[in-house]
Amino acid sequence: MAHVMACIDGSRNALAVCDYAAWAGKRIDAPLECLHVLGKSGYPVPADFSGSIGLGSREHPLQELAELDEKRGRLALEEGRLMLESARAWAIAAGVESPTVRQRHGEWVDTLKELENDIRLLVIGRQGGYIGSQLENVVRTLHRPILVIPADYREPQRILIAFDGSATMRQGVERVATSPLFRGLACHVVGVGANQDALSAQLEWARATLASAGHTVTAHLRSGAVEDALDAYVFDHAIDLIVMGAYGHSRIREFLVGSTTTHLLRTSTVPLLLLR
Repeated sequence: MAHVMACIDGSRNALAVCDYAAWAGKRIDAPLECLHVLGKSGYPVPADFSGSIGLGSREHPLQELAELDEKRGRLALEEGRLMLESARAWAIAAGVESPTVRQRHGEWVDTLKELENDIRLLVIGRQGGYIGSQLENVVRTLHRPILVIPADYREPQRILIAFDGSATMRQGVERVATSPLFRGLACHVVGVGANQDALSAQLEWARATLASAGHTVTAHLRSGAVEDALDAYVFDHAIDLIVMGAYGHSRIREFLVGSTTTHLLRTSTVPLLLLR
């Protein structure tokens, strides 16, 4: 069975990651797994001094360095184990039944790609820790829904669907309409674009699709820069979570005109549910 997978890396986001993962897992009735990856920067590569010539007085210090590296590796493993045990205890306290933990050596992006078939929803902190520095690569690599969360937990009550009429977000609207994750939450569908007439018709389809599934829906059409319009709407309407597509354009176009995904990953104060 695919899991809600919580990425634990020892940053201050860790408890919020557990809280949001517990919230999501209970709503969609999926098991929760906490994952810690000990990257290459966190454990030593075994030293090999067999080819050294004329070590002389350096032989003893080099041996001490090798022993220190080995000790540091054991401590890093133990630290990760303790983080996972704390995350499991926190999830149990939040009402999750039988959460599991997993610790791996390697790099976050490679590990998550390898485990992708086991992931139903990935929950990851926006900033802090080693995984925060790998966030954009994780989002670009995986094809699973990714919930990117801030440092503090607030149970979602109102969601904003950033709707652009694309195939990804039409599928996104249909997923929101049917998913138990969003049941009972107020839905705001916001379209931002220059072609107001075409987007208005698309927006009405999104509103009707959500309303027919029983959601309370508010639809708004905005003009101007997408990032500024979404930021303002989140503030004005006390939005708790944004649902949006991830990286819908080529890297070349993003380099030239920027990326809404990148902007919100860096600046959003509320969780982002990114869909591919």
